[in-house]
Amino acid sequence: MTVTLAGKTAVITGSTSGIGYAIAKALAEAGASVVINGRQAERLSTAVTRLRREVPGAQVTGVAADLGSSAGADRIIESSPHVEILVNNVAIFSPKDFYDITDEEWEQYFQVNVMSGVRLSRHYARWMTEKGWGRILFNASVTGGFIPGEMVHYGATKAALLGLSRTLAEFLAGTGVTVNSFLPGPTYTEKTEAFLKASGKKSGKREDEQEKEVFEHHLPSSLIKRFIRPSEVADLVVFLASEQASAITGAGLRVDGGIIRSLL
Repeated sequence: MTVTLAGKTAVITGSTSGIGYAIAKALAEAGASVVINGRQAERLSTAVTRLRREVPGAQVTGVAADLGSSAGADRIIESSPHVEILVNNVAIFSPKDFYDITDEEWEQYFQVNVMSGVRLSRHYARWMTEKGWGRILFNASVTGGFIPGEMVHYGATKAALLGLSRTLAEFLAGTGVTVNSFLPGPTYTEKTEAFLKASGKKSGKREDEQEKEVFEHHLPSSLIKRFIRPSEVADLVVFLASEQASAITGAGLRVDGGIIRSLL
């Protein structure tokens, strides 16, 4: 099966590194023009340059915007008013005890993790519907159904995205616009790598030893017993954005290494 997205434009939020960057790269490799996003102009410029180097000939632009407010969403929309593919990937997360999470932090998490997707989807879905083709995707994370106790606020927003994705798919029924969620499990991003290196300096253990311990003691339900690579998540997103996935909508598809014990 050959997937081509030539002639399509994709916006990927939160895409200067990690899963978001991997998605932008994979979409560019499939022929899409990509718009990447980050809060910091310097990091965004570095990511744009890197992507152009790694995918020669790729059409890449960047928009610096903080999606914790409507102004940030407006900045992306003004830069790219019409796109065929929207990947709502941006999110903030940090371990914190439930008793210590303030109302202000809850509000911030919902603004960035949920409302950013609401605002962008509300705009782009109209144009996609008029065109009769479009793809809206949400990074709902495996924590939407497997919430760690120290990240209640993060998990709650991801669960909200699962609901948003399904109900938006219902709303757009019959329009040619599909809406789906993808649910990555524990992924080996730059942050994961930095954490393991810092931890290894203290413990004297190699990264592979630490990875083995993580999946033996903390994530034993994983069936692949390793971190997922960002490119593996990106491969699923490219498929869902393709013409070949036109019959898939209203779904939440896991790329989690089998960490959730479920038949569906």
